[in-house]
Amino acid sequence: MNLDDYRTLFLTVTLILILGASTPVIGMFLPRSEEPFFVLALLGERGMADHYYPNGDPNIGVGSPVRWYLYLYNHMDGAQYVAVRVKVLNSTLPAPDSALCCPSPVPHFFEFRRVLVKNETWISPFFWRVSGATYQGDMVAVTQLVVNNVTLSLDTRALGGHNFRLVFELWVYDDALGVFRFGWRSGQDYRCAWNQIWFNVA
Repeated sequence: MNLDDYRTLFLTVTLILILGASTPVIGMFLPRSEEPFFVLALLGERGMADHYYPNGDPNIGVGSPVRWYLYLYNHMDGAQYVAVRVKVLNSTLPAPDSALCCPSPVPHFFEFRRVLVKNETWISPFFWRVSGATYQGDMVAVTQLVVNNVTLSLDTRALGGHNFRLVFELWVYDDALGVFRFGWRSGQDYRCAWNQIWFNVA
């Protein structure tokens, strides 16, 4: 090897070492790509993930007040207009499909709407009670609920009054379509969030 070959080798090794040493430093200043997401949760009467039923009993008597809190967190790229749609189902009615991001086909009876800025957490009371129920043979039909002091009519039936569930679905406003959609786009994928709590009508 002559002197020019040594110079070329020295410059090549030096450049490789400089690039190798500076890559982590450059990476610290580049924006990180984080997956956008929402968090939807229900909290019990103390604002924690427990104490969902009065006296710990899932058998809810007609007129018995139940106190929950709806928890939402926005970790999307910016502000989002969202709706949480509430439905009453029994054990045979189809729940939302998380794999396909399809909502339950049952109509909602109550809805929260809110604009959440980026990284905002929102907690709202969901205080409810069964105010009307009828017995027809072996079936119990919930005909009226009071939610946050609003009386709402419905007709959901369950055998013996067992295995009712309140389902909460997160819908996000799609600016391009001008409508709310169940779920949101996350990169190339589509994500959705929903929650449910089971109860019996005593």
